[in-house]
Amino acid sequence: MYVLQSRYQIENGFLHYYGLRNKENLFKNFIKLNKKQLAIIQQLPKDLSLKEKTILGKKILNIAVVLKENYREVPTSLKEAHFCKNCAANDFIIPGIEFNEEGLCPMCQTKEETKEMKAVVPVLNDIPHSKKSRFDVAVFYTGGKDSTFLLYYLSKIKNLRVLALTWEIPYMSLSSKLSIEGAKKSLDKVEFISRKIDNESLKKIYTKLYELSENTCACPSLAYILFYEILVDEKIPYFVAGNEPAQLKGLYYNNMAPKFAYKFADSKFLNFLISLGRILTFHPPFKNGQLQTLLTMKQLAYGDNIFKRLSGYKNDLVANVCTAIKEAPSLLKPLKRAIRRSSWSGDIPSFIQVDLNDVSKDGIYHWRKVMDILKEECGYVAAESMSKGLHTSCQIEKCKEYSQFIRFYQMRSSMIPFSALEISLASRDQNISKEEAIKEMEENLGFSLKEVEECQIMKKYFQK
Repeated sequence: MYVLQSRYQIENGFLHYYGLRNKENLFKNFIKLNKKQLAIIQQLPKDLSLKEKTILGKKILNIAVVLKENYREVPTSLKEAHFCKNCAANDFIIPGIEFNEEGLCPMCQTKEETKEMKAVVPVLNDIPHSKKSRFDVAVFYTGGKDSTFLLYYLSKIKNLRVLALTWEIPYMSLSSKLSIEGAKKSLDKVEFISRKIDNESLKKIYTKLYELSENTCACPSLAYILFYEILVDEKIPYFVAGNEPAQLKGLYYNNMAPKFAYKFADSKFLNFLISLGRILTFHPPFKNGQLQTLLTMKQLAYGDNIFKRLSGYKNDLVANVCTAIKEAPSLLKPLKRAIRRSSWSGDIPSFIQVDLNDVSKDGIYHWRKVMDILKEECGYVAAESMSKGLHTSCQIEKCKEYSQFIRFYQMRSSMIPFSALEISLASRDQNISKEEAIKEMEENLGFSLKEVEECQIMKKYFQK
């Protein structure tokens, strides 16, 4: 008796595999079916004749179509999961993940190939002092460990004038609020600005976003909308978001950013062509990071451009936020004005990334060590659960994790849960030990087949 292997699903004449495949097949998740193959697979489970096996062929038979005894059951809990020999990746939090003969997951199999893939925006660890602005750099600051570390590094270690920009979300955690107050008292070279979106507009956005994504996570997109005009008015040369290394590599493994995207900022030829186009249209040529800024802001203001749509790479998280923002169009007017003004003047803040591994002792951004430093230097307050190190600034982070997990688990979305990739990559790269990562999965993350309690906090805000 033959059956369709778990994690495969027929979609629009293709077999779609929902999972992360081994190195040799990484991102090869679709198999095109002809009419005869489709007809056979639609009849499964069944015994197959020699002729039917020949029609299916080796590419499908014994990989996507298997004997019943070779069917892989998907775990229903972390206790049932099969783990990578090296890191915390497992087939519960990433159902459909494959392991090679050595027991390594695809992320560990490709560690060497991805070690130089640091960010899809330019990496700049040494930011120069600005002569045009009273600030050298702006940080999108949440009160979480990563953005707090950036404030500490840029202001205390690099002695820069920093503007901290905080979007006051309705779900900000208590530890985040206390950490912000601690930073205000401890970091003399940082100026703090906070803004919020009116409840009426935010509820409209959240309602639409929940309809699309089954969660209301809009960070940092709405923060960019709120603060871009200030970045332009203040002529701030650089801005940075608090993303730690595992988050940035996660985009690649989620098939949202190709390898090329991580090298684009360093391509002198491509940047020359783009700058030439700017000059020919009477615009100032781009400085490093300015193109990435305009692309980010224009996507929020106008949606994906035609080249992004044709590329085949997409970020459902951002795409859904862009759609939801249209429910409150007045928010976009200042953003659009600032985009036009900055594009013509050339006063575009450069979107950069500080590589937190590079600027950390021993070249590794150790979560626990970082939090100890921040407690002493910045008045940082750890999350209520002391073992929590991933995404510490939001009360309902579990809702995003749960919704992304359950949609992928049920094969309703091809997006692998962000936190599943991030916690696995962090353990692979020793930002956290494998044991600590597993403990965090068990105690703090929203990988559950049952709706997590925090979802009620989220729904209560936009449904009341």
